[in-house]
Amino acid sequence: MKRRDFVSGTAALAASGTIASLAPPAFAATIKPYSWDLNPPTDTREHFIEWGKARGEDPGFLGQRWDRCQALLRNKDLWSAPTIRAFLLTPREEFASVRPQIHKHAYDHAFLDIGYGVTMSGPHLQGRMTNVLEVKRGDKVLEIGTGSGVQSAYIANLTENAYTIEIIKPLAERTRALYDKLIEKGYTEYQHIKSKAADGYYGWEEFAPFDKIIVTCGIDHVPPPLLQQLKSGGLMVIPVGPPGAQRVLKIAKVEGADGSITTTREDIYGGKIVPFVPFTKLEGDKIVGTHNR
Repeated sequence: MKRRDFVSGTAALAASGTIASLAPPAFAATIKPYSWDLNPPTDTREHFIEWGKARGEDPGFLGQRWDRCQALLRNKDLWSAPTIRAFLLTPREEFASVRPQIHKHAYDHAFLDIGYGVTMSGPHLQGRMTNVLEVKRGDKVLEIGTGSGVQSAYIANLTENAYTIEIIKPLAERTRALYDKLIEKGYTEYQHIKSKAADGYYGWEEFAPFDKIIVTCGIDHVPPPLLQQLKSGGLMVIPVGPPGAQRVLKIAKVEGADGSITTTREDIYGGKIVPFVPFTKLEGDKIVGTHNR
């Protein structure tokens, strides 16, 4: 169907009052507010869905969330209890709702087009990148590349100190508005997220140093400002390599007894190439090229 035919057809239905009868069934308008003691059951699918329904969530998506979580566990993309909890508490469907054509695919093992030339990473990749960071309560975590917002949504279930930067200003504004809408709905954990529109290559010096940094766009080197803003003993996960052929590295910043700083690198996929959107560069108020050398 052509877009203009769909729009005109929808307008006609709205005018006739018919569209209301075609809308999906409404679920609770509010969600039980967040607390650190909120722990979804992990024993059975049925118990998890009933728990989530009582909280006010859509049982259809709850079932998909449970099933994807089990796939993540089987594939060893999730393994720690805090990260499993964070995944089960994060409504990917809310972040996919910004584009109707991807909404029902929120839990697919796929990258999803969210507009502006960028994607929402798949749940397996996000799960593993989050898990290897070993985020603890109180950690200060910086994300580069807010995108749909779902990555920082996971982090907000792990720590009260989540920071995220998006270079595409209208996307940053859209995602901030979504966070605020979800906070009103009851997902009060997203109050833990501070966001801004800027070039993430330079980090967020005002709030540095950070215990953990997660980069969700590909680059051919580790940005020196980010490494500088990472605490000694901190961890960074970042896709590094030529365009479209990055390897996801876990970088540890280590301080020696003599005060010297070194880094260690570990490929979290054992050499597997994972393509990411490019780490773009801001000149003035325009995005111009990438930060690749």
